[in-house]
Amino acid sequence: MSEPSIPPERRQAARRAQALPEEALLAECEVEFFVAGGPGGQHRNKTASGVRLTHPPTELSVTATERRSQAQNRTAALARLRSGLAALAYVPKPRRKTRPTRGSKERRLEAKHRAGERKAQRRQGYD
Repeated sequence: MSEPSIPPERRQAARRAQALPEEALLAECEVEFFVAGGPGGQHRNKTASGVRLTHPPTELSVTATERRSQAQNRTAALARLRSGLAALAYVPKPRRKTRPTRGSKERRLEAKHRAGERKAQRRQGYD
């Protein structure tokens, strides 16, 4: 199964963004705050503590809603963005087809031959 190809300019933008310090990366992103429901009580249900970071050059978007604090969610979202950028910048090594060596083929066939002989000896007991 082949991976969907990532355009080189998007991969390059991810590499460039990966090298940026936290403040510069955050300044490059569109930051959106929203009400994040779920467990956490009235504080969580009334305040916009959920954080969504969108990095326009790479079209990467991450959210963090697990904390009651907006600052903690921003830190978590930034960490997720960094890991997403690392995944985007990764270039998999090309795979090469390999063939079994002659020795490995001979060993495999010899093992099959021994197994067949063992089964044949078991059959001789029933004749």
